[in-house]
Amino acid sequence: MKLVVNMLSKADSVEGQGVGSAYLEQVSLIKEELSDTFEVRINSKKKADIVHVHSVNPSFYLRFKKKNGIRVMYCHFLPETLKGSIKLPKFAFHIYCKYVMSFYKKADYLVVVNPIFIEDLVALGVQRESIYYIPNYVSNKQFYPMPKEECLAIRNRYQIALDKFVVLGCGQVQTRKGVTDFVEVAKNNPDIEFVWAGGFSFKAITDGYNELKKIVENPPYKNLHFIGIIPRSQMNEIFNMTDCLFMPSYNELFPMSILEAASVNKPILLRNLDLYKDILWDNYLYGENNEEFSLEIRKLSTDNTYYEAAKKLSANISEFYSKENVAKLWKNFYCSIYDKSKTKE
Repeated sequence: MKLVVNMLSKADSVEGQGVGSAYLEQVSLIKEELSDTFEVRINSKKKADIVHVHSVNPSFYLRFKKKNGIRVMYCHFLPETLKGSIKLPKFAFHIYCKYVMSFYKKADYLVVVNPIFIEDLVALGVQRESIYYIPNYVSNKQFYPMPKEECLAIRNRYQIALDKFVVLGCGQVQTRKGVTDFVEVAKNNPDIEFVWAGGFSFKAITDGYNELKKIVENPPYKNLHFIGIIPRSQMNEIFNMTDCLFMPSYNELFPMSILEAASVNKPILLRNLDLYKDILWDNYLYGENNEEFSLEIRKLSTDNTYYEAAKKLSANISEFYSKENVAKLWKNFYCSIYDKSKTKE
């Protein structure tokens, strides 16, 4: 008999969120790879063996009861990581953070996408034995290298120079994503094209909205392009038309765009954050500031040997976070917590 897993989520209701992408990939993985073991339901009101919540909607909080099944919750962010993402009055932000932690503590098990957050959750009062680490995953059926002629056709469609080195930034346009640094690096490298795919998913409450909106609507440099929120079904084209991924974020969990770029075989340049060390090891390029970012980008654009070596690092990421490995982790996790629940009865 199959175990019934009820996925509760509205994460894909707002375009341009990595949380929504992670939700869609996880559901697809369980349905495609583990259909012999699990029956997946989406936002069902029926009782299930396991209720897996993917987003912190109040309606799910009310339905998150022990009688409905074993309570599992995805932890995509911590309260502190919301700083630089959304701008709310201080009292409202405090209330929202308390609500998020209350939701997390209500779960029987929390699944984190980055092990670095385990200690933070324990410090916030979550029981260590209830926290599991299972990384994100990207399907190579959706994200894969395309022929050069197709890539050039995509550039032409977006009016991006065919003969230039093209750097991609992606994600929501907000302060913590380092968008102003991306703009500054573009200014310092006028012979290189810079493209940002993403927009204001949370509109006026986005942190830095007024300043960033002016930049997006009227880019200050000719080599800087903001192409807006791109449907996920079209993001493979965006990765393919560019030459590398550059993410100067100040705070992240486990960006889906990193796995997507790796699957498309593109070099990855990141800010040197501790959170990447446990999930990417040495398989990426990094910088501490805009000057170092510029040096790395120029080296990628001029040194073919360096560029090819960086592509191999991305291939290592893609290979480790394979469908088979991550599917095995989910199967072991769901089955083990179900078995534990039966031994307690």
